[in-house]
Formats: sequence, C-alpha cells, structure tokens
Amino acid sequence: METSAPQFSPDSPLAARVLPSPNHGERIGVTVADMLVLHYTGMTSTDEAVEWLRTPERGVSAHYVVFETGEIAQLVPEARRAWHAGVSSWEGASDINSRSIGIEIANPGHDHGYPPFPAIQIEAVTALAKDIVTRLAIAPERVLAHSDIAPTRKDDPGEKFPWEVLHRAGVGHLVPEAPLDDGRFFMRGEHGQPVEALQAMLAFYGYGVPVTGSYCETTEAVVRAFQRHFRRAKIDGIADVSTLATLYALARSRPGPGVPQRADHFV
Repeated sequence: METSAPQFSPDSPLAARVLPSPNHGERIGVTVADMLVLHYTGMTSTDEAVEWLRTPERGVSAHYVVFETGEIAQLVPEARRAWHAGVSSWEGASDINSRSIGIEIANPGHDHGYPPFPAIQIEAVTALAKDIVTRLAIAPERVLAHSDIAPTRKDDPGEKFPWEVLHRAGVGHLVPEAPLDDGRFFMRGEHGQPVEALQAMLAFYGYGVPVTGSYCETTEAVVRAFQRHFRRAKIDGIADVSTLATLYALARSRPGPGVPQRADHFV
C-alpha cells in the first residue's frame, strides 16, 4: 500500500520495518506517554488490518503492529498521538491516546474464531512491551488492555492473551487468580453497600465505573473487562468470590494509597 506519510526512524530496535501511517497528531497535555495499551487487530486478514491502520479515511492507527510471525512493524512515532484508544478512560483521564503507546497484536479476535496467540508472537510482544516500558518508565499498573480502558465497547486482546508471560518479564501488574469457588456473588440488577464497595474498588484501580451502589450494565461490563485481564478462568460479568478476592489482592498490591474503606463490605 502506498501512503503519503513520511518515513521515520523506528523508536524501538525491535521494529524490523517502518510502515508509516498518516493517522496521528500532537499529544495533548503530555509530552511522553505514561501508559501502554494492548489490542488485537480483530480482522481476518492481518494485511488488511495494517492497511486499515494506514488509510487516512479510517482515522485509526497504532504505534506498533506485531504479526503472527513475531515480526514487529512501527506505524507511528512514539512521540506522536496515535489514534488507537477511541472513547476510553482510566483513572479519570479520558484522552488516553495522548497518554499512551498502542500495540496492535495480529489476531482475528472474538468475532472471527479467536485463535490462540502463537508463542513466537507473544515472545515478540513481551520483548517490545519491555523495551517500551523501560525506555519510557511506564509503571506496571499502567500496562492495560483495550478492554480495560473501554469496557463497554471492546474485548481485546481478550482472555486468551497470556498476561502472565509479560508479568514474568517484568511488564504489567498481576496477582495470582483466586480459585473459582461457591459463595456470595453480585450481578446486574442488585443494589446496596456491597455493590458500592465493588464499584469503589474497581474505580480505585482505575476503571471508569460509576460508584452508585447499583449493579448496572456498565458495572457488568467493567467486571467482565477485569475478568478478561486479571481473572480469566470465567468471563461472565458476575462478581463472584474469585473475582472479588482477585480484585482485592490486586488493589492491595497496587502502588500508591491504600484501598477504599468501603472494600471491607465484600471481603
């Protein structure tokens, strides 16, 4: 594909080639990204996905694409604001594009069979992510899924993505999943202090969820997004014992101020 975007030198030594996309702009309010967001391409053809990310009329892009073979291509300079996050939020910030580096991982996604990620591809994603977070000093808890920052719209990179591989390499924040078990659970339509405590804990970690005490559609979507990243044994949007315990352990181990007092209502 021909594009009018100028060539540039790759920021990461791991990028085998540069495929410039014209779809980017100035970062707003920040000069250096402090978040890393992982996506999947979500199309049956990786070549078509890359073309999509480089077509001006599409209005989308990412900084990097990691192919199934493990090859890495850079599309947008890291200093620029790529258009990968869309309508999203984290820790109260809504312009995630300005704050982040976006990596697209070639995978057709949930709508097209959602195959496992090849080991060679995960090895490449891990190496690239480690290079980026090291160079830009991105905190582990700010390495996120697209579904984390846009839980009502996105599912990627999904529950098959092996976050533990990245974590073992020093990338991302993770705790062991609490085992599935019977016990009290919360689901859409419920109300009360325990639900408010759940929402407060999710918001404390960074998710954009209303703290109302009502288990609404948005809360369900946020719980599902949390499960896709941190408690992958069962993805159903229901806050069961395992989900609650994993969330509490994750929040307690997060750097910064302590967990909300309201958390005591569900632990």
